[in-house]
Amino acid sequence: MKKSQLFLILIGVLAIAGLYALPKVVVDNENEGQVAEAASTTSDSPNADSPAMHETELSPEKEANLQQLKSRSNAGSETYAADMEQLAELYQEKGKYDSAAYYLALAADQTGEVSDAEKAGNAYYEAFTFALDPEKVSYTADQTRNYLNQVLDNDPTRTDLKSKIAMTYVSSSNPMQGITMLREILEDDPQNEDALFNMGILSMQSGQYKRAVERFEELANYHPDNLQGQFYLAVSYFEANQKNKAKAQFEKVKEITQDPMILESVQTYLDRL
Repeated sequence: MKKSQLFLILIGVLAIAGLYALPKVVVDNENEGQVAEAASTTSDSPNADSPAMHETELSPEKEANLQQLKSRSNAGSETYAADMEQLAELYQEKGKYDSAAYYLALAADQTGEVSDAEKAGNAYYEAFTFALDPEKVSYTADQTRNYLNQVLDNDPTRTDLKSKIAMTYVSSSNPMQGITMLREILEDDPQNEDALFNMGILSMQSGQYKRAVERFEELANYHPDNLQGQFYLAVSYFEANQKNKAKAQFEKVKEITQDPMILESVQTYLDRL
């Protein structure tokens, strides 16, 4: 979940792409209570050239290659699927994740290969994690489910894909469907890395910081190399007013990464302790 992706640490701010666009859902209580509905609509078709949040410039050579591939793309061509994958790579590098997903989907539709459906589904999931517009959130979520379910039909044991699908439901009009899916994954596999991380994130998003602490402590115990989990454990301690644990955990994060973005964010929190 390429693991983008979906999950970013922004300097000085507790944020994950799309996190605060999700409905406020009671994640880990036995009595869920009233669940808020997300207001979203589904787009009729993808806009492969729509602006992206994090668009970057390609080199003139790569930009020329991109335009050349677009101009010569022909669904009847023997190289069509390969051309679509090249286009997707260029749009990925450009930071236009929805466009990358669109072209990978074209390749998957032509080949009918499960592996290509997985590429398209993962790309749409990446686009979903960056989407802010409700229409785009809804569309990329639908497409994620469409392509990843093709993979699950072939291999129902892929809990990593189930976890992604669950997260797309959390932003829908039926968020509890996603929460239920994540719980089911953890019932079958209590150490599942993706499900623990996502449940921790959703607990934070709904303000259940003590429950988030429990989820991220489990994640850190079972998967100590999960840097984002270690970081969000520190943030959860901070938000749960467990200041000593927060300080110790932030110091631990400083020891296990040299990423300047993460270190600056960690220092911001330490300055507040």
